[in-house]
Amino acid sequence: MGRLMAIEGRKNAQDARRGKIFTKVIRELTVAARAGGGDPKANPRLRLAMDKGLAVNMARDVMERAIKKATGELEGVSYEEVRYEGYAPGGVAVIVDCMTDNKVRTVADVRHAFNKCGGNLGTDGSVSFMFKRVGTLSYLPGSDEDAITSAAIEAGADDIVVYPDDKSIDVLTSADSFEAVKQAMTAAGLAPEHAEVGLRADNDIAVSGETAQQVIKMIHMLEDLDDVQSVYSNADISA
Repeated sequence: MGRLMAIEGRKNAQDARRGKIFTKVIRELTVAARAGGGDPKANPRLRLAMDKGLAVNMARDVMERAIKKATGELEGVSYEEVRYEGYAPGGVAVIVDCMTDNKVRTVADVRHAFNKCGGNLGTDGSVSFMFKRVGTLSYLPGSDEDAITSAAIEAGADDIVVYPDDKSIDVLTSADSFEAVKQAMTAAGLAPEHAEVGLRADNDIAVSGETAQQVIKMIHMLEDLDDVQSVYSNADISA
């Protein structure tokens, strides 16, 4: 009975996590469609949001409903994008991108996470100058480094990063060339495990021990908030 209860508890936790992921994808679809229209062929941001939905097994009709609500074909909730910036322990810079229908609630939740973990919520622009918007195509440990490097150079990628701890690989692109590089890599038989356009720090800050644990706790708290879409930092926790 105890094992059965443990399995049921784990399943409930997984279902809750899946629900949070779906909520984030639907909000991204909504904002992307409202900003650039409901045709993914003419709206790269919407196309990327749909790719995220497919990656987590979201049904196409669910995505299409969200898009129709955003474009006014169906009645729906109006979300707006808002960004918060600040510092985690150890001087780690943190950016929190949100989509919300209630900014008062969202800023209170974000501030609580910063304060509880020893961080400080800053003003607009306080840390964003440390980050650039880039495309990232991620490959699992054990991937063919030579093949990925060769194909990425041919596709016009900006950089290839091989992480020494586990030999996983990131192919970096400009935001503008992300889609073309992704298509070229996929056509070469090297589809990434994960691909997105987001923020990447110019320089990382190494943190370890208790400070690293506080940074990790804060990032997890922020990511678990319903209104938070993405959390970026310049923490190097591998040190």
